[in-house]
Amino acid sequence: MTAAGRPTLAVFASDRGPGDAERASIMSQVGSYFARKGARIVCLAEGRSVAIPLVTSARANGGEIIVISDEEFSLPRALANIPLEQLADTDARLSRLASLADVFVGLPGSLASISSLYLTWLKAAAGTARKPVVLYNRNNAFEVLRGYSADILSHSIPHHDRLIQFADNVEDLWNRVNRLAGEGKGR
Repeated sequence: MTAAGRPTLAVFASDRGPGDAERASIMSQVGSYFARKGARIVCLAEGRSVAIPLVTSARANGGEIIVISDEEFSLPRALANIPLEQLADTDARLSRLASLADVFVGLPGSLASISSLYLTWLKAAAGTARKPVVLYNRNNAFEVLRGYSADILSHSIPHHDRLIQFADNVEDLWNRVNRLAGEGKGR
């Protein structure tokens, strides 16, 4: 948790590609809720895509946001005042994201966003301790991962239930994220 007691959350989301039509609405709801609760949000811009609904709603509600991207990426003019850290190397971007975050949050989105979450989690695990992940299981978006977690990870990762959690609504998502960020202070 940051010095000011505010958690820094790496949020992985995408509104591109096939999938749930409510993804933009979910990102907006989560961005505004996390901002009102005082969380600092860090997100990854991949290719030309950034989770615009998440970023705009968080900013509109007074949230602090940082975007990490490759060197070619540029934020839309409407978001020009948001801090943008540009790193040429994919590994460097994922490592930077992992170093900033207290907790990783996965929102329903594309395969690319969950892949980025997984790769960032691995980068963080290469450090001193694994960081927790909370997946927003809206409309059973992560039900397969929930089963995988129970069947596979439970046998290979000690205390997996403290590291990977699932939430079914925004309030539960925040409560889990906030609790896990607070537990991370002692790491």
